[in-house]
Amino acid sequence: MRQISDSWLDTWVGREALAEAMIPVIGRLYRENNVVTSIHGRSLINKSTMNILKAHRFARRMSKDELLLEETAPLLNTLAELELGAAAIDIARLNQKFKEEGNGATLEEFLRSELADIVGKRGADDRTSTDVVLYGFGRIGRLLARLLIEKAGGGHGLRLRAIVVRRGSDNDLLKRASLLRRDSVHGSFEGTIRVDEEANTITANGVRIQVIYSNDPATIDYTAYGIKDALVVDNTGRWRDAEGLSQHLQSKGVARVLLTAPGKGELKNIVHGINHGTIEDTDKIVSAASCTTNAITPVLKALNDRFGVVHGHVETVHSFTNDQNLIDNFHKGDRRGRSAALNMVITETGAAKAVAKALPELLGKLTGSSIRVPTPDVSLAILNLSLENGTTKDEVNNYLRGMSLHSDLRKQIDYIDSPEVVSTDFVGSRRAGIVDGLATVSTDKNLVVYVWYDNEFGYSCQVIRVMEEMAGIDRPSYPTTDVVKEAISVLAALG
Repeated sequence: MRQISDSWLDTWVGREALAEAMIPVIGRLYRENNVVTSIHGRSLINKSTMNILKAHRFARRMSKDELLLEETAPLLNTLAELELGAAAIDIARLNQKFKEEGNGATLEEFLRSELADIVGKRGADDRTSTDVVLYGFGRIGRLLARLLIEKAGGGHGLRLRAIVVRRGSDNDLLKRASLLRRDSVHGSFEGTIRVDEEANTITANGVRIQVIYSNDPATIDYTAYGIKDALVVDNTGRWRDAEGLSQHLQSKGVARVLLTAPGKGELKNIVHGINHGTIEDTDKIVSAASCTTNAITPVLKALNDRFGVVHGHVETVHSFTNDQNLIDNFHKGDRRGRSAALNMVITETGAAKAVAKALPELLGKLTGSSIRVPTPDVSLAILNLSLENGTTKDEVNNYLRGMSLHSDLRKQIDYIDSPEVVSTDFVGSRRAGIVDGLATVSTDKNLVVYVWYDNEFGYSCQVIRVMEEMAGIDRPSYPTTDVVKEAISVLAALG
């Protein structure tokens, strides 16, 4: 028994050594080549040895097989030798493509062919940088800041330049920095933060953020801080229509505005992965819709494309938000005055109707309601649908699992079939929604699908994707997607 135990430990120590050796390679690819590496969408940048091991282990939930470090380590080392230009590279999918389509080529030969457009361009990045201003610094604003700082790289792409808030106290700057540094749900900030009270700046991992105090979005001169043609992200929720949000465009240095809430009137409500292609250069104000709309729309599109949705009801079990009262007190909204920490609260949601703004084929087919519950983050949407075509639980799950792996919606849809997961397991998820396969219920043309979503972080990742689309600065992604082959892969998952 002792000999067997030592064998398992020796294997583990060897895998640790491989993961440790990957860290500097991942770092060099990022710093010197502007290459972001990931495993099934899970970024490897600034990750620990244990996180890299867990990412490889996680891959088995996506493709049924654990990703071997003995395969990814040489792949990363070869990538580092190719002097690559800027890109986003999923090493799990790239490794799988090599095994399936390598056709006897060496690893280097395959990578040179697959990445031909960026080989030898050493860090070349055709993207222009876009100045970003966060108007408001609440839950979503601070998570957007963390993501923008994480993606800062060599300064290309989205550049967080300023945040705008109303002064709350004499030591407001220190408090804002502290809230960025510590988060009760999402943990401590990964890095260092410095405060310059004289200059009114917060510097996080080398990103210098100007803190501007203002009560009026129309009167700020951003050019005075060297900011120009900025994308202003309004996460206050105070203005929801074009008239209110257009105040930002009156300030010097602002080019476009993005709202992190459902837009009213004729504003485009964008769910990345669904209708982001409708954003035009002439769209000065755009909405990123709601967290729930982002979570359910990709899954609904997938189901509608395959089985046809006749009608359905969406019930969201949603974590409480800052809009509710901690203890019973007056609130202009029905029921929301009752204690959020003690009650389940039935409330309205416009998410079901909002789906049709991004997915017009579902117009008039969905109803929705919501129950706010005493948890701080991670929500659950229950899709109760009537279908045109009958199906089974296994068919639906295999299809959605395939969509999470081999479709254009893989950044939005995740899939899990663990019998032990609960809401806290999805804190920090970067997908818009995660299908819980074991909870699926199917009786011919009646289908119930459960979709978890981190209504803070997952939504913030979707907002970042919309920002990149508006700025036109998304990195090229590899391996490249062959639409026909991806479709065949998804259908093959159905058996």
